[in-house]
Amino acid sequence: MKELTILYEDNHVIVVNKKASDIVQGDKTGDETMPDTIKAYLKEKYQKPGNVFCGVVHRLDRPTSGAVVFARTSKALERLNAQFRDKETNKVYWAIVESKPEKASATLTHYLKKNEKQNKSYASLTETPGSKKAILHYQLIASSDKYHLLEVRLETGRHHQIRVQLSTIGCIIKGDVKYGARRSNPDGSVGLHARTLTFNHPTTKEVISITAPVPEDSLWQFFETATK
Repeated sequence: MKELTILYEDNHVIVVNKKASDIVQGDKTGDETMPDTIKAYLKEKYQKPGNVFCGVVHRLDRPTSGAVVFARTSKALERLNAQFRDKETNKVYWAIVESKPEKASATLTHYLKKNEKQNKSYASLTETPGSKKAILHYQLIASSDKYHLLEVRLETGRHHQIRVQLSTIGCIIKGDVKYGARRSNPDGSVGLHARTLTFNHPTTKEVISITAPVPEDSLWQFFETATK
């Protein structure tokens, strides 16, 4: 069983700090998914006989790290799905980019079109047939000698949205060769981390806000310290 970094857990919800190599849902690699790992963990921890429930509420790209919430009951899954669909949640991402943006903060609006064969999205400033509107807000929050840390808030949730929108303005995410990075990261990750996740608890309605520690990488650690 793979190791899990659990950030929050109760009878209804479990929030995990995803590593860049983990997959939320099965793909052609056939690698173990996060729900598989969580089910095995819950089965062992609570000595559960039979099947264990673990519902996927939202996804992060495989090379992205950070907070992901899963539902432990079908009722919790239904209610959390509704929150994510109705944009009642709040997600903040950190992105390490190769170039400093021209503006320290801005709102980006593009129209994204996904190419299924390439598993890649393309951005344009005007609407094209089959494209979807994508909006994000970013702010420059720290810089090192070579890289810059942006805090990103999404208004829409499109395929590879942060990766393609930032690359379109010349702020390519570190290690993201798919969108123009100079080189890949040794562990296959990209410099994108789901930093905080805020949602209403599916049964108590209490506001739950989770901050995911950054990956154990010297540049990430530098930026985490620089923002304190």
